[in-house]
Amino acid sequence: MAVTPPRRMAPAPMTDARRRRLLGLLSTLALGPAWGAALAQAPQRFPTRPINLWLPWPAGGATDLSFRVLCEAAARQLGQKILVQNRGGAGGTLAMPILQQAAPDGYTLAQMPQTVLRAPWTRKVLWDPIRDTTPIIQLSGVTFGIVVPAASGLRSLDDLFSYARAHPGALTIATNGAGTTPHVVIDELFGKRGLSYIHVPYKGTAEQMIAVSSGQVMVGVNSNGFAPFVDSGRLRLLVTFGEHRTKRWPGVPTLKELGHGIVASSPYGIAGPAGIPPHVVQILHDAFRSAMNDPEHLAELALYDQEIAYLGPEDYARSLRAAYENERRVVERLGLAGGTD
Repeated sequence: MAVTPPRRMAPAPMTDARRRRLLGLLSTLALGPAWGAALAQAPQRFPTRPINLWLPWPAGGATDLSFRVLCEAAARQLGQKILVQNRGGAGGTLAMPILQQAAPDGYTLAQMPQTVLRAPWTRKVLWDPIRDTTPIIQLSGVTFGIVVPAASGLRSLDDLFSYARAHPGALTIATNGAGTTPHVVIDELFGKRGLSYIHVPYKGTAEQMIAVSSGQVMVGVNSNGFAPFVDSGRLRLLVTFGEHRTKRWPGVPTLKELGHGIVASSPYGIAGPAGIPPHVVQILHDAFRSAMNDPEHLAELALYDQEIAYLGPEDYARSLRAAYENERRVVERLGLAGGTD
C-alpha cells in the first residue's frame, strides 16, 4: 500500500509587524551584552504602585491634614495612591530612620521639618539629614506663636516673665517636643532672663492645644495648628515668631518687634532616601508642584495662615545645607550641643 507523503504547507507570508519583530531580535542578538546593559539603564516607568509618605507627627494636626489634601492632589497627577503614614514623637525626627533604610526607588518619602536639621547637633543620631536624603521639593513654612487659655490672666509675653519671676518653677509650658523650634525659642527667651519653667512636651499639635485650652497646661508654644483654637476663642494668641505680623491676626505682635531679635518660620518640604534616580525625582517634583497649587491645598494652608514657599530640588538641597549649618551655630550659641560623634 503506497504511503502518501504529508503535504508541505507553504510558509505564511511575512507581515510588516512580523518583519519588524524579527529585525529587532536580530539587532539585539548582534549588539549582545551592550544592548542589554543599555536597556537595563533606561528609565523605567514610575510609579507603578502606591507611594508611602511618612509624617513625623500624629494624625489630626495641621501638618497631617494639609498633607493629606496635598497627597490626594499629587496622586491624581501620578496615577497612583500616596499613603500618608504617621510616626509622631522625638520632636519630629522619627521619619529619618525610615528614609535612611528605604530603597531609593521613589516609593518612600517623608516630610522634612526643621527639627531634623537640628537634632544631630543636640544628640547622637544614626542618620544624617543631608547625606541620607534626596530633596524633592520645598512646600511651605509655618507660623509659630505662644498661646494661653482664653480665661488666663496672662495677657502678654511680659506677663509670662513676671509670673515665672514671682513663682519660680511653677509656670508650665507645652511644646511639640524637646529640641523643636518652639522649645528652642522659649528656652532662649527664658534662659536670657534667668527664669525657669516646667517643660511639657507633646507628640503633636492637636493634643497639645486641647491640653492648653482645657487648662491642663498654662502656656502652649507651637506652629499654626493653634489657628482653629484661636479663631474659636478657646485660646488667646500672645505673640508670633515671623518676620512680620500675620495677615490673619494683625493685632498680635511679633517677637522681633518686641525687641527679642528672634524670627522663626521653619520651612519644610518633601525628601526621599539618598540616591533616587533623577527622572524619578523630576516626576515626583512635578506632581507635588502641581498639587501644592491646587485650590483645595491652598485653602487648607490658609486655614493655618500658611503660604507657598516653593523651592525645586537643587535650590531646596542648597537651602537644607545652609539651614543645617545655621542650626549648628544656633545650638552652639544656646549651649544645647550634645554627642554627635
